[in-house]
Amino acid sequence: MQKGVSVDERDYFKDRLTAQEIGNLAKDVGMSEIFAWRSPSFKKLGLIASEVTDEQMATLILEEPRLLKRPIVRIGEQLIIGGSLKAIEEAI
Repeated sequence: MQKGVSVDERDYFKDRLTAQEIGNLAKDVGMSEIFAWRSPSFKKLGLIASEVTDEQMATLILEEPRLLKRPIVRIGEQLIIGGSLKAIEEAI
């Protein structure tokens, strides 16, 4: 616990997200916002970003957790995806 805030940490590589969890995140902020477009893992796929559908993004995240933008922080109803430590501290 830091700053009086309880933290639940999850290693997405050991405990992968389910399709439903990915869908819930996407529902909150949009699939494109949780997808790590700049990841070397995405670049290796050789796909054209503008042609990748939401369904394909979800499948790719399920197969390769590195394609999930991190960190993901939920503070109450607020969801911060890929935010800097400063942005997270300000939200707390």
